[in-house]
Amino acid sequence: MVEVITQLTDKQKAVTIGVIFAVTVAFSLLFGENVIAQAIVFLIGWYLFTGNRPVAIYIIFKTLPRDMKVLVRYIKLNYYLKRWDKKGWTVGHVFQSIVERHPDKVALQIDDHIMTFQDAEDLSNQVANYFHALGFHRGDTIALLMENKPEYGCMWLGLSKIGVITALINTNLRKDVLLHSIRVADAKAVIVGTELIDAIEEIRKEEDIAKLPIYQHHDPMQVRQNLPQLSGTIGLTDALSAASVDAPTEEMNKGKVSDKMVYIYTSGTTGLPKAAVITNARYMFFVLGCGFMVGVRQSDIIYNPLPLYHTAGGMVGLGTVFLLGTTTVLRKRFSASNFWTDCIKAKATAAQYIGEICRYLLSVPDRPHDTSHTVRLMFGNGLRPQIWPQFVARFNIQDIGEVYGSTEGNSNLANIDNKVGAVGFVPVYAEYLYPVTLIKCDEETGEPIRNSEGWCIKCKPGEAGIFLGKIIRKTPARAFGGYADKKASEKKILRDVFRKGDAYFNSGDILVRDIFGYFYFRDRTGDTFRWRGENVATSEVEAVISNIVGLHDCVVYGVEVPHVEGRAGMAAILDPKREISVENLSNGIRGCLPAYARPLFVRLMDELPMTGTFKMKKLDLQQDGFNLDKVSDPIYFLHPDGVYRTLTREDFEKIQSGNARL
Repeated sequence: MVEVITQLTDKQKAVTIGVIFAVTVAFSLLFGENVIAQAIVFLIGWYLFTGNRPVAIYIIFKTLPRDMKVLVRYIKLNYYLKRWDKKGWTVGHVFQSIVERHPDKVALQIDDHIMTFQDAEDLSNQVANYFHALGFHRGDTIALLMENKPEYGCMWLGLSKIGVITALINTNLRKDVLLHSIRVADAKAVIVGTELIDAIEEIRKEEDIAKLPIYQHHDPMQVRQNLPQLSGTIGLTDALSAASVDAPTEEMNKGKVSDKMVYIYTSGTTGLPKAAVITNARYMFFVLGCGFMVGVRQSDIIYNPLPLYHTAGGMVGLGTVFLLGTTTVLRKRFSASNFWTDCIKAKATAAQYIGEICRYLLSVPDRPHDTSHTVRLMFGNGLRPQIWPQFVARFNIQDIGEVYGSTEGNSNLANIDNKVGAVGFVPVYAEYLYPVTLIKCDEETGEPIRNSEGWCIKCKPGEAGIFLGKIIRKTPARAFGGYADKKASEKKILRDVFRKGDAYFNSGDILVRDIFGYFYFRDRTGDTFRWRGENVATSEVEAVISNIVGLHDCVVYGVEVPHVEGRAGMAAILDPKREISVENLSNGIRGCLPAYARPLFVRLMDELPMTGTFKMKKLDLQQDGFNLDKVSDPIYFLHPDGVYRTLTREDFEKIQSGNARL
């Protein structure tokens, strides 16, 4: 764990005081016999000597190079945002301006399938013209279910040009959760890639889905004769090829930066996925903020193996193409063994990651090409401090751009100076310019702790607390667009925090800050934990498991696993008579939950710990974890074949040592 610095050493204080004294004396001598000037100098020196000011002076000068760098990038960010706002540009307009500058430059690539900027512009225009001709109107929503490919971004970019919102559906979702995601967005149609038609076929009989037009898109690089066409769907690939490539200028000019552009789904404490609203303004701020802060260049070739329905891969990853003019090389699915060979083949100069990717890359045996790539920058979120130095050293990465921020939130941070373990920083003297803060909370419930006057309490350096971002509606960067579900939006807003009427976005994350303004991630509050790069909503998993085991009480929570990023799922099930069939449980979980949401451990209990108000005491269960030295109940472990088997002492020791296949 990275040490969080909460105070200066005696030596640092002494040096600072010595410097202040030397400067005071020097200025005093400079003014010679001018008694008034000397008196003023000594008064200033005395003022700087007293209280905590020597510490503040040390911090300011220590962080000055870092803060000047971020200031320049922040000015650049605001320059572009204001310039585009003044012109009334949406994301589609910005992309057009980039296409005009270099139409033949490669924009997107996957394997041997290359799409230039002009190709992407043409396809997005065809999407816009085709769906506009069908009668889709500004404010309508179309759900997009498609695996990674260059056409993915062109679909939602084209729809945004006519004001149609695209709901970016997680490709892992099936049945009830998939139904919910389409319904909550109030989708008027579905675009589905041929590779995922089975998922749509499973829900086609549902009354409201049966009424929706389904547009099936074939991968143009595949042999057309071998591609199945789902009965009753519309072949989109051929339909688009017949549409006009002319820009829908009239419709585009009706658009505003405040218009909704896409929905990106995020798990929350309510259980089922929530559709976070991403406006043009939000998209621009997030992409440019990440891109400029971590040092992305227009000349970069970025390797992106992340799913395009997520913020990291689809919002930031594709955004560097659409707003910054980079080249992005995609991959259908991440592969640790092929990561660096892919980067070498693509001549990538930058690459994206989530924390799990870094751990997987380190787990691959050393190879000669580990350092024969041209990647200078890797950016993303979740790189564990425990492996950070090892990762940088082994793969010879010049810069790590660790960023922090939720899909829907207004509180974003970036680590631009390779500070190991930090998710970002805010200069200690700039809190008023960038109003984010940490407040004290109850460790078990995550509820804010208020003082006797009813106000929240700010954390001191070294104290962990909930990370908040002040909501300022008139400022796009500080606004909170919320979710398609208004009730879900309200739950993320914390009101009357420090004064009557103020409002803050509640990230639900526990962070800690040091005296230099660096923030470090600690944990998540509520009923969500992160595993395999995905947010897992415990209430959703609890409901599924409870149905499988005949409505037995069930509680799901995340547990720490040594040498692994995030928290693994663990389910505690009430089963005093030991009547639950583990075989049926295995089959049911495998059939109903995506791989990342399946609990790694199952614990059968005689009774579940509850509070006096009948709430499950998850903290007690989390502390027990899967430790065989603490738990006498039967514990089952999910093996790679999808079957739960008794957790043996041998299994436990392998997990503890990091040698188990998880």
